[in-house]
Amino acid sequence: MYLPIHQWQEADRPREKALKKGIGVLSDAELIALIFGTGTTTKNGKLSAIDLGRQLFDKFESLNLVSRREIKELMKVPGIGQAKALQLAAAFEIGKRIESEVSEPLTVITSPADIARMFAPKLRDSKKEEFWVVLLNTANKIIGSKKISEGGLRSSIVEPRAVFQWAILENAAGIVCLHNHPSGNLEPSPQDIAVTKQLVEAGRLMGITVHDHLIIAGRGYTSLAERGVL
Repeated sequence: MYLPIHQWQEADRPREKALKKGIGVLSDAELIALIFGTGTTTKNGKLSAIDLGRQLFDKFESLNLVSRREIKELMKVPGIGQAKALQLAAAFEIGKRIESEVSEPLTVITSPADIARMFAPKLRDSKKEEFWVVLLNTANKIIGSKKISEGGLRSSIVEPRAVFQWAILENAAGIVCLHNHPSGNLEPSPQDIAVTKQLVEAGRLMGITVHDHLIIAGRGYTSLAERGVL
């Protein structure tokens, strides 16, 4: 027989359990239930908030895979309407932003891994290729970042003028370029290499160093500087 969560034994209610023992003791389905707050009624009957969480994992298997779903995909799960899909999307987006947040106003870059750590969360789940530029000062501290283009890495899209115009306006001493491969393939394409060399040459002419070009794919990255392309 269906019972709403507020009628469960106190020890079994996610909210009370989290308050008493800490949020870390909750299962994935219970965490989702806290985000939803309430259950819903479907054509097949009533579902508690935890039931909704379990249905999500029956379909998508894990938190990681749920977090990568589009809002419209989430809404295909019975009981997940627009409001609940948006609640989930907002929660996952907060997590991504926290993961990529720069802890200090000016962060010193010492390796490709530093850039990947900060920007991979922004790019790894994007369905389109995005090209970003990170600006550095003479001490290799980040002074800004910006998405230059979206839709594919072609010379006609990633124009040196767009990249370096902004770098000049911000008085950057150097830049790091990066883009994602939605396919998950970490290998640079011939076009990746050609565009990188074009940007490096343009940077030399303008006195702005292109330190690296990173490819983000899934949770990994490839540094074209480490590959010897730059």
